Amino acid sequence: MKRMLIAVLALTTPAAAQDFSENSEARSWNLAYETPARFAATVVDILCELSGNCAENCGDGTRQLGLIREADGVLVFPNKNNQPAFTGAVEELLPYCGRMVEVDGLLIEDDYVGAFNIYQVQRIRGMDEPEWTTANRWTDVWAENNPDAAGVGPWFRRDPRVLAEIATEGYFGLGLVRDAEIRAELFP
Repeated sequence: MKRMLIAVLALTTPAAAQDFSENSEARSWNLAYETPARFAATVVDILCELSGNCAENCGDGTRQLGLIREADGVLVFPNKNNQPAFTGAVEELLPYCGRMVEVDGLLIEDDYVGAFNIYQVQRIRGMDEPEWTTANRWTDVWAENNPDAAGVGPWFRRDPRVLAEIATEGYFGLGLVRDAEIRAELFP
């Protein structure tokens, strides 16, 4: 219980006095409240950290991963990689499960909107690795896992999960009947 309380406090407590921008080479994405941030951290399974419900190898990609920042022990939520889609950063972080890494990206923090320790990972490297790796593995891994969805255009137009959801709920997510009505109104 004590471990869970510490993890929750770390997740919700801003590191206002900390400046992690030194030596960061992160590119701005013009996101509200972004600041460049480069720091060392341990890659963890967030569910394991907060509840003690742990899985082998951080859940093998089925769980959200986090970063316990070495400088202050704060749990940082990496919710985006270096690609345009907000697909998360699990693919980038999973090879480093339980290991110390150095990350470079953008940190989102603002008291007014309640954003604390939200991170956009652009580059990553293990502490024993001299070279950085660009955090852009998601679409390559998606293509490997979906060989039958090969084709032209964005991945989400071919993703079997997306297509199954559209087939069940329609493009607007309101059911097939309402979807047909809206489409008829919009495109007579």
